[in-house]
Amino acid sequence: MKRAGFTLLEVMVATLIMGVAVTGLIVGLSQSVRNASRLAGYDRAAALARSQMNELLLSDQLPFDGEVEGHFEGTPNAGWRAVTRPFETQANPGPGSEVLQRIALQVWWEPEGGTRRTLDIAGYRPARIPAAEAGRP
Repeated sequence: MKRAGFTLLEVMVATLIMGVAVTGLIVGLSQSVRNASRLAGYDRAAALARSQMNELLLSDQLPFDGEVEGHFEGTPNAGWRAVTRPFETQANPGPGSEVLQRIALQVWWEPEGGTRRTLDIAGYRPARIPAAEAGRP
């Protein structure tokens, strides 16, 4: 005699298979959301770094050889630090000599509930040696 339908064992196995598949999909989806959030933070930091580097490259208030730092307006958990150094000089440069100045910029941010992250970029610009710096090696 032939019966139509599924046995209890077949239904339980099918339910177990579906449960494993749905669990795998949910874990994969949550990991994707976490990665997207992390990448959005890096993307925002890269945009802030490009903007700040442009300001630093055009600034005439930067020290010739030193450090400056600050925070980004409207972003409480993010800031920047720039180190300026002469990169390439001629032999025995004097005051007013033109040199290549390196600006190393570090942008930092702290995601909510996370650890501090950083992004480092560098830029170069022509600069003149100030009189106070001429005798330094």
